[in-house]
Amino acid sequence: MGGGSILLNLLGAIALLLWSTRLVKTGVTRAFGEELRGWLMQATENRLRAVGLGALVALAMQSSTAALLLLTSFAGRGLIALVPALAVALGADIGSTFVVQALSFDLKAFVPVLLVGGVGAFMLSSNATLRQVGRVVIGLALMILSLGMIVQASSSLRTDPTLVLVMSRLANEAVLAIIIGAGLTWLLHSSVAMVLLIVSLVGSGLIPLSLGVTFLLGANLGAGLIPLGLGWREPRAARRILVGNIVFRATGVLLCLLALPWVQEGVAALPLAPERAIAASHTIFNIGLAILFLPLLDLAARMLLRQLPDLPDEGQAAARPLHLDDSLLESPHLALGAASREVIRLAERVETMLRETILTFQDIDDTRRNAIHKLDDEVDSLQEAIKLYLTRLTRVVTDEADQKQAVNLILFTTNLEHVGDIICKNLLELAAKKQRFGLAFSDAGWAELTEFHARIVKQMKLAMTLFMTRDITMARDLVAEKDNIRALEKVATERHLARLREGTPASIETSSLHLDILRDLKRINAHITSVAHPILEARGEIRQSRLRQAKA
Repeated sequence: MGGGSILLNLLGAIALLLWSTRLVKTGVTRAFGEELRGWLMQATENRLRAVGLGALVALAMQSSTAALLLLTSFAGRGLIALVPALAVALGADIGSTFVVQALSFDLKAFVPVLLVGGVGAFMLSSNATLRQVGRVVIGLALMILSLGMIVQASSSLRTDPTLVLVMSRLANEAVLAIIIGAGLTWLLHSSVAMVLLIVSLVGSGLIPLSLGVTFLLGANLGAGLIPLGLGWREPRAARRILVGNIVFRATGVLLCLLALPWVQEGVAALPLAPERAIAASHTIFNIGLAILFLPLLDLAARMLLRQLPDLPDEGQAAARPLHLDDSLLESPHLALGAASREVIRLAERVETMLRETILTFQDIDDTRRNAIHKLDDEVDSLQEAIKLYLTRLTRVVTDEADQKQAVNLILFTTNLEHVGDIICKNLLELAAKKQRFGLAFSDAGWAELTEFHARIVKQMKLAMTLFMTRDITMARDLVAEKDNIRALEKVATERHLARLREGTPASIETSSLHLDILRDLKRINAHITSVAHPILEARGEIRQSRLRQAKA
């Protein structure tokens, strides 16, 4: 096989590795994205717990970068403090190494089984989650297949004199090898893919184990550069996490570089095959970073806050409308489109408030509650701006349909503001009361509340989608679910009263909290459902009154 064919096969194998990694991450995110977000948001001042949660999320997403970007989206809204966020980042770095550990074994025999199972689940199942699980399984099979292709394509290069000369020179230029490793990781935009590539090259004998260790240090440095580049335009609260992560990694790489001969000897002394030794040392390096920096997180947080202080206008900028252009008021269709985009921004903030509120009942401090209050300030500001903009628009609009759409937008934004008010003035106060008095729900009661809350969050997501699509079937589903939730609230109340009759201590202590949470969530659902009413009324599919006609 000629040099060109070998290079083409090697590049094709690397491309397949990148694509399969992306396939797995996409499937996991679509199937379990909400659960992963929930895991991350449970990170508190307990650093070991935060490390564990970060590792779990990165392992599930097959990417520390994806976990870090998800984390920074919370930090940018003030929903997680800096110290636990840095602990989560250290855990995410560890979690992604377990993916490499698993795939460094010879798993080629499982490829046919994984492909058959994955394709079957994706093509034959009507369940959305199962289809995404099938996507994940297909991605894993292709990852294993691509690693075998890399080994096969590179095997004939082991005796190439030019390549042997280049590798021998790199073996003596550790700093250059680290820079190359970091650069390749950045180009691939996947530390997992890069480390697996190193594992394959070492396993095929194309590069010696010592050079593989040096490349591995570069890959770990590059893994910190990827999220830093992708998230650099985030607010400073988010950037601090990314800067801390790259500083941790760079410090670890520098320490290993200073002791490189001993590090290489230590890896070579591991009782493992060369490729397994690379995977194991990757995990050891990141666990070592966690052990080194966990006790120093408070100091690191103070330094990061000093170097990257919050900008005075960052919070104000988030509350400014982005799409309400006064020059569009003379073109009602364009103005209504701009207002609709701003309403989506408003709805996204309310959805975040609603999703995070349930977690405040488990928090031990007021960090999350304060962040949700800040989001409510943004909601109030955006709602006022949208309402004034649409009010001005209605003064110049002559078309009846445009008038009605403008009014419907005002009504929806008003309902979204009411949702925010219920969250801040009612639910957050209940969470503060629970924390202040050290109360705890019964296991059964808490399970009912979280299930009920999850149904309301699902309604919120459906309402946002309906707002954009105006789909009549979706509108019917939203209103039908409102009746189901009303019935579910009644059942949950009856179960709670039954626990009171049984004398369950936790239920007795939290009775008023429990019932008030159910009531407030049901009120929120009523406001959310309002987006469906104009759509159904336009089709004559909703009654003006639920009262029966009186008999004559």
